[in-house]
Amino acid sequence: MILLQTNKISKSYAADLILSNISIEVQSQERVALVGRNGTGKSTLLKIIAGELTPDEGEVIFAKETTVGYLAQHTSLESDRTIYEEMLSVFKPLVKMEKDLRAMEEKMAQPDLFSDDQSYQKLLKDYDSLQNIFKEKGGYSYQADIRSVLNGLNFGGYNENTPVANLSGGQKTRLALGKLLLTKPDLLILDEPTNHLDIETLTWLENYLQHYPGAILIVSHDRYFLDKVVTKVYELSQTKARKYIGNYSKYLKEKALEYESSLKAYEKQQKEIAKLNDFIQRNIARASTTKRAQSRRKQLEKMDIIEKPADGEKSAKFSFQIKKQSGHDVLSINDLTVGYEPSQPVMKNLSFSMTRGESVALVGENGIGKSTLLKAISNGSTRLSGQISIGSNVTIGYYDQEQAQLTSNKTVLDELWDDFPLTPEKDIRTILGNFLFSGDDVLKIVSQLSGGEKARLALAKLMMQKDNLLILDEPTNHLDLDSKEVLESALIDYPGTILFVSHDRYFINRIATRVIELSQKGLTNYLGDYDYYVDKKAEQEEIISLEKSLSPTEPVKAANEGKEQYEKEKERKRKERQLERSISKLEKEINQIEEKIEAEEQSLLDPDIYNDIDKAHQINQRIIDYKEKLEQLVEEWEQLQIAYESAAE
Repeated sequence: MILLQTNKISKSYAADLILSNISIEVQSQERVALVGRNGTGKSTLLKIIAGELTPDEGEVIFAKETTVGYLAQHTSLESDRTIYEEMLSVFKPLVKMEKDLRAMEEKMAQPDLFSDDQSYQKLLKDYDSLQNIFKEKGGYSYQADIRSVLNGLNFGGYNENTPVANLSGGQKTRLALGKLLLTKPDLLILDEPTNHLDIETLTWLENYLQHYPGAILIVSHDRYFLDKVVTKVYELSQTKARKYIGNYSKYLKEKALEYESSLKAYEKQQKEIAKLNDFIQRNIARASTTKRAQSRRKQLEKMDIIEKPADGEKSAKFSFQIKKQSGHDVLSINDLTVGYEPSQPVMKNLSFSMTRGESVALVGENGIGKSTLLKAISNGSTRLSGQISIGSNVTIGYYDQEQAQLTSNKTVLDELWDDFPLTPEKDIRTILGNFLFSGDDVLKIVSQLSGGEKARLALAKLMMQKDNLLILDEPTNHLDLDSKEVLESALIDYPGTILFVSHDRYFINRIATRVIELSQKGLTNYLGDYDYYVDKKAEQEEIISLEKSLSPTEPVKAANEGKEQYEKEKERKRKERQLERSISKLEKEINQIEEKIEAEEQSLLDPDIYNDIDKAHQINQRIIDYKEKLEQLVEEWEQLQIAYESAAE
């Protein structure tokens, strides 16, 4: 059943066209993502659907009696209630029913109040009817639902009587999200719901939305989150919307294949056009061949010309280089205590080390002290005691998540040029252009830049410093999806060492060679990417759970069995992934062979080749060879499919 349709929505701001003929649909229980660059109109479209903006053209159509819940990007809950009272307000009708039921129960406990049995029987009937309605609407579970959502959104440690007014902006946004989730509308519209959430809370939200009974329309820059939740993607680009089936990673693959296919079709046609033009020029003047040349000219005139596919919108382009290589030992921390007040340290007794070429992700819950630790290493401002040893030839480039240093009233051009005065203006402008500051953009005042623009300018500064140890605090904040991917590619190719904090699990997976978890217990090392860290944590928790459930004599044996079982499962999944890659590689080869066969068969239709016996024979022989190869590949593909199905069972 279709819950939502937008029919040819268009919207402009002044002379700028933001959306043009946008038609999307959301069916019941679908999880749909809107993706695209910053400024492509994602939030605008959500506001139009939610009724907060009016489109210039087009209409929004909902199925009859569809309930809609909308969380705006910068929602802040203003209330004079307590945390629990605010959540309870969602269930006002149920609370009233519950009071009515209690009042009925009190009456039924005093049957002598009734003058006749008929009145008493009516009360019993009314009570039974109301109780059934109360049960159907979740009357016996709403308090548990409130506590589940509060715990999931990290309010479990808060006193329920804490006034909402006492919460920070980020906490109020989280509470607004919780309140919306409890209303359970048929269509949930979420604009950047992952902002202000730590990894643990993000994981809870993913699981909650995966099992949500209604449909979801969502905008998010968290690609890991999108991969886990969504089943359909609409890309907004150059005022248009394009649909892709699958999660975010599938969308990226489909988009890349689509571009490759379009480019091949364009290049093939260009060759054909060049060939036709060449034939026309060589033969139009000869009396014996002029008719054939005219025929080719008509063929060319009737041809539907394919436009060269655009490789997306303009992307940032940059890479990180180093002036000189560091020594093997880059960083060593011993018994470090960090914080802002000596009497109130944030974390104590921290020790770890890094060697050249490592890329280490620092993870942990919000407020645990990750940024505080990075500041202590980068500039010593939060070091209270302990030792920080920097290796030989190590130079540090620090990216602050707040971009605190970018508050000046200089222009963008002067902000960068003043830091690197020996660099020619032409080169400074080229670098700014690579970070998407072109034309008059370089004359913008730094303090008036958006979060994304400040982030790009901070990265431009960092790139020009050419340090060999990068310390990055939430470098993907404020960046759109495309800029994140460019940053990832630049860091993957970076020849230095990286220590970073990020809530972007997709980013951690691509960049990290090691994960360090910061918790109240201290630092724990995991030698792998984010998925390895999650798997290892799950394995440890499973072993602990097994140990607790068994008698004192059994834990070691059970732990070993649990670990063995986990390793077997991990090995099965590894084989499954290997088979998937092999199947994918074979499918690509099969497609290439099929394209070659089609091209060779098409060439036989050319009269010049058809009338040349030797050429035609050679092509026929190649077709036979290709078909034999194709048959062999298909047989191999079938065997791998059988093996994959067996491994998955």
